[in-house]
Amino acid sequence: MRSKLFGTAKRPRLTVYRSNHYTYLQAINDEKGETVAAASDITLKDRVGTKTERAIKSAQEVAEQLKSKKIKSLVFDRGSYRYHGRVKEVANALRAAGLKF
Repeated sequence: MRSKLFGTAKRPRLTVYRSNHYTYLQAINDEKGETVAAASDITLKDRVGTKTERAIKSAQEVAEQLKSKKIKSLVFDRGSYRYHGRVKEVANALRAAGLKF
């Protein structure tokens, strides 16, 4: 998937990394090679709930960071993961926050 996707300043690439314990989200501007916004459920203050619920909270945190930088659309990079479970819920949480991809 990565070779087909490219993020810009106006439309960064949101990558999802899913480990056995945590979910990491990162919005990247590939033109400059810099991270625009990032969050993971490891840094959440309130780490209660299922892994999916914590991933949704992380997605909401990334959405707030992106909205503060006036970014309204993304390129969703799910990596090698299937679009279900935590990955799907992250995408749904970002859509619910008003971001498009």
